[in-house]
Amino acid sequence: MASYILSCCSPADLSNEILESRDIHYIGFHYYINDEEFLDDNGKTLSYPAFYAKMREGVESRTSQVNVEEFVSYFTPFLEAGKDILHLTLSSGISGVYNSATTAAQLLSEEFPEREIIIVDSLAASTGYGMLVDAAADNRDAGMSLGENAAWLESNKRQLQHWFTSEDLSYYVKGGRISKASGWFGTILKICPVLTVDPEGHLAPRMKTRGRQASLNALVDQMEATCADGTKYDGKVFLSQADSDEDTAYVVGEILKRFPKTKGKITVSNIGFTIGAHTGPGTIALFFWGEERA
Repeated sequence: MASYILSCCSPADLSNEILESRDIHYIGFHYYINDEEFLDDNGKTLSYPAFYAKMREGVESRTSQVNVEEFVSYFTPFLEAGKDILHLTLSSGISGVYNSATTAAQLLSEEFPEREIIIVDSLAASTGYGMLVDAAADNRDAGMSLGENAAWLESNKRQLQHWFTSEDLSYYVKGGRISKASGWFGTILKICPVLTVDPEGHLAPRMKTRGRQASLNALVDQMEATCADGTKYDGKVFLSQADSDEDTAYVVGEILKRFPKTKGKITVSNIGFTIGAHTGPGTIALFFWGEERA
């Protein structure tokens, strides 16, 4: 096992089982329900179904990132134990957490000059971010050094494709992703947007579909159009979902029909509180390795 710590933030949306079995450490963001603060602890305090039920009831939700002081407190025990750290952050295109982690690393380098901390901006979100962390764990377990692993991540992170859709546009209106007028017309016309993450890690609307079924099919269509090796793709596939088990099962079934070599390689997890607070219940996100994002 490599001598460095592999770490991420909670919006990687990896299950506790994956984190523990793969020896991946994480630090939690904060989220608020009607101004009551919670730590994003991967569903240990509040379950995902309970959270999304509250959102459907209309509660106000918001989030806050990890600050510099929290990162310093989080990193310090690893450094004191003589460990170097490879930490991947949520995309700088949607959060300022990369700056917080980098500032903390710079401060700690003065106190622990013999230790190395490398911060990687994932340019990814939810289990797309988690999929990159998973790849880093594969690299570590294969014997890559801290520096080699970080360099690989920087070279390959834009090949991680993100495609997602939501059933309710109101959360995108609240977050300023679309206008109130567009949200109103979209709801009346049953428009479901399909979004991606661009090369710089920003959320980017790519198409509009009429109806939920069309949006789910569009996710799989985009996988066929942008994945590595087309329908011969045999790499890992990650899906995350927010209180949408039935629709997620449909997407998994369609993936297996078109990409039979992915059997046994599909991981489904929950969209966590940090991401889910902004995308809402009914969101489904699909991630896989493919062509470099354009």
